[in-house]
Amino acid sequence: MVNCFICVKKRHMETDQHIVTIIQTRTGSTRLPAKALLPLGGKPLFVRLVERVRQASLSGDVVVATTSDEEDNIIEQLCLKESIPCFRGHPLDLLDRHYQAAARFGAEVVVKIPSDCPIIDVGTIDRVLGFFLEHTGQFDYVSNLHPATYPDGNDVEVFTMEALTTAWKNSGKDFEREHTTPYFWENPGHFRTGNVSWETGLDYSMSHRWVLDYEEDYKVIQALYEALSGNDPYFGLGAILSFLDKNPLICKLNGRYAGVNWYRHHLEELRTITPAQTKAMSIIS
Repeated sequence: MVNCFICVKKRHMETDQHIVTIIQTRTGSTRLPAKALLPLGGKPLFVRLVERVRQASLSGDVVVATTSDEEDNIIEQLCLKESIPCFRGHPLDLLDRHYQAAARFGAEVVVKIPSDCPIIDVGTIDRVLGFFLEHTGQFDYVSNLHPATYPDGNDVEVFTMEALTTAWKNSGKDFEREHTTPYFWENPGHFRTGNVSWETGLDYSMSHRWVLDYEEDYKVIQALYEALSGNDPYFGLGAILSFLDKNPLICKLNGRYAGVNWYRHHLEELRTITPAQTKAMSIIS
């Protein structure tokens, strides 16, 4: 694993590799049903995310990958309305869905961004992708998650189609199929992996949260969008942190979920994740 503090200065980097960014989207969330369709500035939340990801200079072709379930027909219909390429695949095997979508759109480099990161920082997308492209041929997988330092909700993972094919063929554990990429970072001896740390040198991954899993998360994201999008619809990390410094009560809306992620369910199986990288939900009476 190579861990790097970087700042990509050349945003319009030329590459002859076909980049496909895949945004996994569905309506079947159990914690916050149909969260991808929640309104944000007059449009469905996942559409706002696609608009934002398209602002990144290096994101290539941006594709929504939803499920083959009938309830996700609405996702495909909205993609058609908004001129967003859409792929439909396995409801539970997200590794297969990513592989099939990447193959369908002829990807050589695949970027994974989840739909629960609706206000992801555009510059962070370019930063992680830029590092991967600046070191073409040196890495199979690069992310900003292992270890994570950015505020939760800025997840970017980049990998080669060759590596994705290997994972697709060999991953056998349920959590590897469900979460797409664990086979990469759980097998560092088989893949050349790299990590991009937040260039500030800070670690807000367990303290600041604008990922969308719960109703309280939505309230935070709505508040940030309403406060900041008027000046810049693609407001970034700096604007968010400045606003939260002046409005600390916003963070308290979903503060009990800070640091909560899926790792907590698989600590006995995960070899490269420690208990310090996750936490259980606080119990509020």
